[in-house]
Amino acid sequence: MTLNAMTLNQVSGGKPWAIYHEHEHWFKPLFAELDRRGIPWVRLDPRGHWFDPSESSSPYGLVFNRMSPSAYLRGGVQGMFFTLDWLAHLQRLGVPVINGLDAFTMETSKSKQLTLLEELGLGYPHSRVLNHASQVAEASGGLRFPVVFKANIGGSGAGIVRYDSLQGLERAAQQGSLDFGVDHTALVQEYTPARGSKITRVELLGGKFLYAIDVHLTGDTFNLCPADICQRSDGVELQRAACPIDAPKSGLKVQAASPTSEVIRACEAIMQRAKIDVGGIEYMVDDRDGRVVYYDINALSNFVADATNVVGLDPFARLVDYMEMRVATAPSAKA
Repeated sequence: MTLNAMTLNQVSGGKPWAIYHEHEHWFKPLFAELDRRGIPWVRLDPRGHWFDPSESSSPYGLVFNRMSPSAYLRGGVQGMFFTLDWLAHLQRLGVPVINGLDAFTMETSKSKQLTLLEELGLGYPHSRVLNHASQVAEASGGLRFPVVFKANIGGSGAGIVRYDSLQGLERAAQQGSLDFGVDHTALVQEYTPARGSKITRVELLGGKFLYAIDVHLTGDTFNLCPADICQRSDGVELQRAACPIDAPKSGLKVQAASPTSEVIRACEAIMQRAKIDVGGIEYMVDDRDGRVVYYDINALSNFVADATNVVGLDPFARLVDYMEMRVATAPSAKA
């Protein structure tokens, strides 16, 4: 569905759309697509925001939640839990929200993600959830080493450390070097050797498959942000909307992927159950036993760099189509 700017303005009640985000570069293609269509929009910064719980209407015709769980790495920790409260407020008002309260709740808990995968009967790395370093040895019982220790709220591979032995993990616990993150909850999780040294990221929009990419790994990197990868698998350099200074050093390469119908159905089920409107799911094949392992559910998707060149479509155009549809079909917000 593509609506002209006048029609969108009418169905939005003359209110602009709000893009709620804290990263300066990831969403430039989205802003450009909104401008190209003449859609009025404003930026809201989660690092400094407020709302009135008593208000009965919102100044925004739609809110797109792009808050990142890795924001605490960029001075944005104050936006993490505040966002949950604000999304609950918007939900009460009936404002159309892309990646609303349920989605962001899932985004900010790797533990909840594992519970969802368990409910759906899908494979994931064997894990334990704990909240204190004193529990490391007992919690690790039965896990195959190496393991990774990761904060429950993370993003961009933040704070993930591999331990090759229980002794090494216990030593880190005794030294106080384990990172339990901003909610003081963490996972000890079996390190899964990826068959073919690659992982696959499936992007979905509106609960449906959009495209998929294979990311070819180099070493034990845990930051697999698709917008930060510089090359296709054939070595062609990508045109990038967001290019961190250190990105060319990662050596990561991407190519279009074609998951099986079973994997696509599983990914769609995950997103629909989690109520994530737009996001990505990462999985790999465990080289030890050939098992498909889902290990990350992302409610924030900045899409692969130079997507037209990699996967043959413009995901930002599809995304704004979806946003238009949500506005056009939403019940009227409370007056």
